[in-house]
Parts: sequence; structure tokens; C-alpha cells
Amino acid sequence: QVQLVESGGGLVQAGGSLSISCAASGSIFGIDYMGWYRQAPGKQRVLVAHITSDGNTNYADAVKGRFTISRDNAKNTVYLQMNSLKPEDTAVYYCNARIYTTYWGNYWGQGTQVTVSS
Repeated sequence: QVQLVESGGGLVQAGGSLSISCAASGSIFGIDYMGWYRQAPGKQRVLVAHITSDGNTNYADAVKGRFTISRDNAKNTVYLQMNSLKPEDTAVYYCNARIYTTYWGNYWGQGTQVTVSS
């Protein structure tokens, strides 16, 4: 059984910074990509950032230059540093990862709320 557990969400003022993390645990034999998605009220879940096992990153245009994704392979953890936050960044942020147990599977965390006040 694999679990992704996010932490670090909260309330921040516009222009501020926040860091969230996601740790994968369980019978893990390998992790391919890890990423963050977000879902604002009444909207679809969308990709925020993505990082491969060898560190290649990809960002949504809306967060480029403000957000930084990183990972610690030894800890099976992915991080998202969010700077210059805007009210439109308010959403539930979900961790996602492709993980090998006895097969490759796609896993999601439970989500963490990020609220940016104006």
C-alpha cells in the first residue's frame, strides 16, 4: 500500500511565500515522476509543476518564475516552494506520483489547502 501525504498548506497574504511537501511511503521500489496539481473551487484540476526522477522540471505558465519544484529521492519526497503568491493561486494542491510497487501505478495525495488573501 502506497500513501502520499502532503503538508505545509495554509493562509498567506498576496506577495508572500509558502512551501508545501509530499512524502511517499509504503512498499516502494521506485518513483518515476512526481508532481503537483491544483484545483480551485468550481474548476478542473490542473498541473502546476512536474519533476522527473533525474530532476527535469516542467511548470505551468501561470507559475513559471514564481514556483520551484524539487525532490529528495532518498526521502521519497517532493517539495513546492511558492513565492510571490497571488489570490488566483488559491486552491487545493494535490501531490501526484508514478510509483513502482509490484507494478507501475499512479498515486494521489489527499490534498492541502493553500489560500492567498488579497
